Amino acid sequence: MITDPLFYAAAIPAVVLLGLAKGGFSGLGLLSMPLLSLVLSPVQAAAIILPILLVQDAVSVWVYRHSWDRRNVMILVPSAILGTGTGYLLAAQVSDAAIRLAVGLIAVGFALRRIVLERRKTPPAPTRSDVPRGIFWGWVTGFTSMIAHAGGPPFQIYVMPQRLARDVFIGTGAIFFAVNNWMKVPPYFALGQLTPENLATAAALFPLAIASTWAGVRLVRYVSGERFYTLVYGLLIAVGAKLIVDGAGMLL
Repeated sequence: MITDPLFYAAAIPAVVLLGLAKGGFSGLGLLSMPLLSLVLSPVQAAAIILPILLVQDAVSVWVYRHSWDRRNVMILVPSAILGTGTGYLLAAQVSDAAIRLAVGLIAVGFALRRIVLERRKTPPAPTRSDVPRGIFWGWVTGFTSMIAHAGGPPFQIYVMPQRLARDVFIGTGAIFFAVNNWMKVPPYFALGQLTPENLATAAALFPLAIASTWAGVRLVRYVSGERFYTLVYGLLIAVGAKLIVDGAGMLL
């Protein structure tokens, strides 16, 4: 188990951000990897984060178990499995930086466009969950999640235009990403990343992971449905901008 105080100075806020994201503030969790990467290699940071995510998923799935869209999950999961498999097979050939840059540009462009459209006098009607788009964005989510831990923006690009109720939107993401994160376990084992040291370090952070997820669940209740979507669009722009900066910086 890691005992370096400097590691925990970065890990504690990283886990809190993950918990708030799992509780409903979608997007905040993407800041966790950069924080941990300040004190660890990105590979080891990802290996420590995965068990923490699985514990936080259990909390969010339990809370939102009655509030999720079954059709969306059934469309997204099979294609996400294919995307995760593709990411595993191409992990050595695909540039993490290029993926981050591309996802960031798409996320920012999408969010800005939706904000402009929804502020018109006659905002666009909510879209429906459809198989072709769901398969595409499910695959992209699985692929980017496996390669660059950036699966949130593609998921939001597909689901947010549907204007689901706040809790249904959060619950759908909770169920979907719980399945998606379990899909990563075999590849991580195969790559030798789930070592006893990494697992023990993650286990030490489990109490904080659970508490911060519950805090996110409680805090998001104070945000109305309309303000929730405005907040998520804002977070999506911030996350997209962070991905653009990270990707461009890595490429340069």
